[in-house]
Amino acid sequence: MPKLFFSLFVAALISSCASQPEAPLLNNLTGDALLATTARVDPLLPADVLLLGEQHDALEHQQIHKQVIALLAQRNMLSAVALEMADAGATTAGLHPSSTEAQTRSALKWNDTAWPWEAYGPAVMTAVRAGVPVMGANLPGEQMRQQMQDSALDGQLPGPALKAQQQLIRIGHCNLLPESQITPMTRIQIAKDISMANALVKVVLPGKVVVLLSGSGHTDRLLGVPQHLPASLKVKAVRLRAGPATEGDKAEAFDAVWQTPALPDKDYCAEFKKQMGG
Repeated sequence: MPKLFFSLFVAALISSCASQPEAPLLNNLTGDALLATTARVDPLLPADVLLLGEQHDALEHQQIHKQVIALLAQRNMLSAVALEMADAGATTAGLHPSSTEAQTRSALKWNDTAWPWEAYGPAVMTAVRAGVPVMGANLPGEQMRQQMQDSALDGQLPGPALKAQQQLIRIGHCNLLPESQITPMTRIQIAKDISMANALVKVVLPGKVVVLLSGSGHTDRLLGVPQHLPASLKVKAVRLRAGPATEGDKAEAFDAVWQTPALPDKDYCAEFKKQMGG
């Protein structure tokens, strides 16, 4: 082959290879993890949207995130993963399956102080390795002040649900917030739920599942993200519960409650009071 033709052939071959999408690098489940995850997920299928509501300091919940994502990915059923842990607008959609963790964190504008990467990184990277986009879904911080003042958000929930959400804000802040702050803080919670719902709707694909990873308050059917999703979508809401079930784990709020071992007792209110300056 003449040297010129050989050079053109090599250049064309390189160009062709570069244009090919990179193959997924699946982290397949096997053994007991596969059996346990299948037993959890299969009763909830089919679904367009699967909401996994965790307790943020329960490491086993983040391990379950990874397992669910791996199972759906190896079945080619995972359309996308949305995160409370990153702001809406951030996405890994432009990354290749072999992208590094540093590249992934940069794409998601990851805040390691608020959300430790060592806890959430394994689930995120499982999706990236499978060639599945991961996207931020939370309300960006710079929008919070505006949303606190938006009275239109008060009408986004039915009256009883709004009152229940306000009460959860009180209890969740250990009854230490001034009453004047309850309505603005509730508006932020509702705005976050709307932001997550909007992110999910954008990536729904027929025959596949988009997964949301968030705190369990956002997955509550009566109060959270499901209130702001189209009725036409098949939505399944899961609460991951560390320890025994409680009155809040009612069937109308969650399609399933996945229990994990209880965590050591911790006085969250003492910590919060300290943050509030005593």
